[in-house]
Amino acid sequence: RFSDGEIQVRINENIRGRDVFIIQSTCPPVNDHLMELLIIIDTLKRASAKRITAVIPYFGYARQDRKAAPRVPITARLCADLIITAGAHRVLAFELHAGQIQGFFNIPVDHMFALNAFASWMAGAGLVGEDVVVVSPDAGGVERARALAKKLDAALAIVDKRRSGPNVAHVMNVIGEVQGKTCIIVDDMCDTAGTLTGAAQAIKDQGARRVMACFVHPVLSGPAIERLERSCLDEILVTNSIPLSPEKKIAKITVISVAELFAETILRIHRERSVSGLFD
Repeated sequence: RFSDGEIQVRINENIRGRDVFIIQSTCPPVNDHLMELLIIIDTLKRASAKRITAVIPYFGYARQDRKAAPRVPITARLCADLIITAGAHRVLAFELHAGQIQGFFNIPVDHMFALNAFASWMAGAGLVGEDVVVVSPDAGGVERARALAKKLDAALAIVDKRRSGPNVAHVMNVIGEVQGKTCIIVDDMCDTAGTLTGAAQAIKDQGARRVMACFVHPVLSGPAIERLERSCLDEILVTNSIPLSPEKKIAKITVISVAELFAETILRIHRERSVSGLFD
């Protein structure tokens, strides 16, 4: 970086005519990482790379994917436009907050999922069958929870909640039978952990024997870590789509690596083979 904070990029080897993959999560600090990604793409384009694929394990601004109120931006679309304008030929995304974000790009997008990684870990831990209930923390996550429940041969439950403001959620009740069960709350990300811990407490109050959580992107901003430590959650599974700083590596959190999944997907794209077969 320059002394005033500007980012400078230089590629130290010849990439002319190469198939190049840039791996960059736009996680906090979001704006710095997004700008780095754009500058790297532009650098590769001007260095005559044959094809540039932006591999984005966590796509920042994904929650701003629609006009939820008057006079607000659709920032996810803006980020897509910036990546395209910078010169990317393709995007490899991982567990987008909303699948329709793929439509914001007019270049090919491959969308990866963490479901098989979570299901494999849980099956290995014996978390399968009728004693397990997969819980969606809101109505929007039912499809994800249903898919995991199907793989684990488990039941499904939903937490009904209503938001009173940004990053504030009020849990109402639990729809489904959780008494005496091992409950697994599944979501795509955890930011301030208000929704997650509130849902966990509501499930515990309904008589659940054990409450776990799994979410793909551990954003964990603000009071998240303190809330998780004080919560009734027994264990929390996350992926390494966002690197955890030392203060966030608490005993309750188990990190599942998706490095092999990314490596295989990148190899398939490079060899022009099918990617969808990895997630069937």
